[in-house]
Amino acid sequence: MKKNWWKVLAVLIMTYVVLKGLLGTVPRQPILNESIRNVYFHVPLWFAMITLLLTAAVYSVRYLRSGRPDDDLVAVEFTNTSILYGLLGCATGSLWANFTWGEPWPNDPKLNSVAVGMLMYMAYLILRGSFDDEQRRARISAIYNIFAFAVFVPLIFVLPRLTDSLHPGNGGNPAFGKYDMDNAMRMVFYPAIIGFTLLGIWITELRVRLGRVKAALDD
Repeated sequence: MKKNWWKVLAVLIMTYVVLKGLLGTVPRQPILNESIRNVYFHVPLWFAMITLLLTAAVYSVRYLRSGRPDDDLVAVEFTNTSILYGLLGCATGSLWANFTWGEPWPNDPKLNSVAVGMLMYMAYLILRGSFDDEQRRARISAIYNIFAFAVFVPLIFVLPRLTDSLHPGNGGNPAFGKYDMDNAMRMVFYPAIIGFTLLGIWITELRVRLGRVKAALDD
């Protein structure tokens, strides 16, 4: 039980976030209205995804240094969970955009950058499936994973700030929290980031354990 305290914490935090996110009081802002509740889900998903992608890149570096197959397994499973979070982030973002901007995917630099980034990581999975030799697959995948993360971060955080964007904090728009997020929302928003991150680690751990079992059976 002592080893699983963080899993209990993840369940408690996510229960709190869901309940407060759906039932708690939120600021009444023009256009946003009740859709502002999505800030508890859409934004933390992306923060958690970046954390998981960074962890995947770290394990890819570890594999290149050690050659341990387990490091490659952890890297790919963290990437898999990150892709799931990215898809959920795109889905919640499209729903939010439809209500606030009038269409689910407007021609916005940040949205387009996210789409390119997600396709880049989809290509990572395709790349892994194109090799039969395990060592070669792991080595090339690790190099690609490190490169993908190095490109993904400026792609979604830097480039949109250099041009006009509908997203808060980009293209001259004020940051979202500066005008819309009060202290009550922060009490849900920050725990949501922690909760989604812990949940992503939990999902990844389960997939890694399953992968280890499959590897043991193959041997």
